[in-house]
Amino acid sequence: MARVAAVIVAVVAAFALAWRAGSGRTLSRARHVARAVISEPRDDTTIDARGAVRSIQAADVTLPAGALQEIWTPMHLERLARTYWRFLSRCTLGLIRVQYDDTGRAVVLLSRPLVLLRFQAPDYELDAEGGVVRWRIERGVLVSRAGHDGDGHLQIEVRRCEPVDDLTARVHVEVEVANFYPALASGVARWLYSTTQSRIHVIVTHGFLRSLARLDLAESVVGRYAVANAQPPREPKAA
Repeated sequence: MARVAAVIVAVVAAFALAWRAGSGRTLSRARHVARAVISEPRDDTTIDARGAVRSIQAADVTLPAGALQEIWTPMHLERLARTYWRFLSRCTLGLIRVQYDDTGRAVVLLSRPLVLLRFQAPDYELDAEGGVVRWRIERGVLVSRAGHDGDGHLQIEVRRCEPVDDLTARVHVEVEVANFYPALASGVARWLYSTTQSRIHVIVTHGFLRSLARLDLAESVVGRYAVANAQPPREPKAA
């Protein structure tokens, strides 16, 4: 527990340093940028009696219908996923990084062996109405033993909404963490989780949602759907 608390303090310090250096100004910019408008992000975070966290941050993105049609592809869903990881690294000035290998992703503080969270390779699903990219949580310093069964996950979901008018589309974007068992899970430790790790997640995710107004989607590191006409399955399956 002492090791976990020390790592979280380091993460909080890293985030505070990055925020003071300018990422706070980045997250507070006007939400009407380039070709899209982002609604005020909403937050819903709960911890059940077993210590499992479920956290959902969501926002609506309003943009020209033609722009939405142009990016409604498997390649852009994969790029949206990469944009989340890029934002996480940028808003901490590179102190928190994402490392890739053939079997998954590792969120690290500077470098290994400080693996905060380890995810399996993502699952994808996309159809005419919505898309999902999901990373299953494996382990990490911030995950308790109860969370090592692969049942917890992080996912980004995009759903088409009723259009505003003939020229303007709207999509609903949700970032969800479910069945996540933080190492800080009870008593005073739970309070520490709520006021540090949980709060950082909410701030970063809200910043990510607001950043989507720029429609600046990062190039995928893996490029699983970069090949023309590559399609994810309609129902998610393990990568």
